[in-house]
Amino acid sequence: MNQRTIRLIIFFAAFTVIGVFLFQWFWVKKAFNLQEKQFNERVHVALSSVVGEIQQLNRDSSAIYEPVKQISSNYFLASTNDTLHPYVLQNLLLTEFKSRNLDTDFEYVLYDCFNDSIVFGDFVKIKSDAKDLVYKISEEDKWNQASHYFGVYFPSKQLRLVDQMGIWVVSTIFLLLVVIFFSYTIWVILKQKKLSEIRTDFINNMTHELKTPISTISLSTEVLTNPNITNNPERLKNYANIIKEETERLRSQVDKVLQMASLDKNRLSLEVKEVNIHRVIKKTVEGFELILDSNEGEINLSLKARNPVISGDELHLTNIFFNLIDNAIKYSDNKPRIEISTVDYKNGFQIRVRDNGIGMDREQQKHVFENFYRVPTNDRHDVKGFGIGLNYVMKMVKKHHGKIQLKSDLKSGSTFRIYFPIKKKKKR
Repeated sequence: MNQRTIRLIIFFAAFTVIGVFLFQWFWVKKAFNLQEKQFNERVHVALSSVVGEIQQLNRDSSAIYEPVKQISSNYFLASTNDTLHPYVLQNLLLTEFKSRNLDTDFEYVLYDCFNDSIVFGDFVKIKSDAKDLVYKISEEDKWNQASHYFGVYFPSKQLRLVDQMGIWVVSTIFLLLVVIFFSYTIWVILKQKKLSEIRTDFINNMTHELKTPISTISLSTEVLTNPNITNNPERLKNYANIIKEETERLRSQVDKVLQMASLDKNRLSLEVKEVNIHRVIKKTVEGFELILDSNEGEINLSLKARNPVISGDELHLTNIFFNLIDNAIKYSDNKPRIEISTVDYKNGFQIRVRDNGIGMDREQQKHVFENFYRVPTNDRHDVKGFGIGLNYVMKMVKKHHGKIQLKSDLKSGSTFRIYFPIKKKKKR
């Protein structure tokens, strides 16, 4: 299945899921609005009945035009012609709300026009900011200064409506779970596809890297099996050296793969001892002299850290700098120019490896420390490797309790910064 087909499948699947989700949201919202409308109508009827009962208690036969009005989503005001004791109002409200199936918490307030005061019933506890809001609304929405009125506030109205929507809430939760599961499945598929491509690329690279020395060894062996080769000792020695060099190259490549496998399974053990990083850097640089001479390159050292000694494995620390220098040379279009410097930094020291190579863009920098990842070189195919070098470097730096950072720009080279903590001396 090609990339275009996968993208189309993901697009239509995502479009379908989003469509179903929006459709569900539309009906849930519509059901909620219907529940709220029914709730508001029942409140209007209940409060109107309470107003009628108050008039009967006060023997008031005058009619009140539209005695109830809704101020906000969960706050209602009702006008009366006379004052009323709070507990009497509370009992009337409880009776009416129960008969109308309005079994939800509420708070009520009373306005007395005789002394121009607003009193809270304290039937349920509501937050101070909500109480301030109710008080402010009550002050602003008086019919006139010669009226009495009471207000009813429902602090948990929204939760009550949601609770009454049972099946809609459950279906929405299940739909969300389906969307989450679908998204996770797509993410896993894409990740596995990417991993499959990386592994295929790694196998191709490894096959190419191993095939070259095997072919060279095979040809050299054919020459050595010729009986006449004994008559030319110099030629015999030359082919023997070729076999030795190619065998060492094969061993080095296999060791790299085995080391990464050990790191992935956390089976690698370090032979820890005191290691002088300056000495390791100098020794590693010496090993690149022939390669630098053939490429007309150079490495400049500026080792200024005062105490570059850490507890670590010298072999793996050497491999860290070997990989960084090797990459700097391989990914250089021009004559390689590499700067390696050390400085004291916080409770340790920092190492900087800077090159003048092809550099990397931001997207490449995000993946450069991933296993098997290789920086694309466009039409160039002369950069060899498995794509495991920088992943090994990162893991080894962490194994030595250090940190590594990368800063790079296209066509401007790359700079790797490594921080190692200094080995602390024990107090006597």
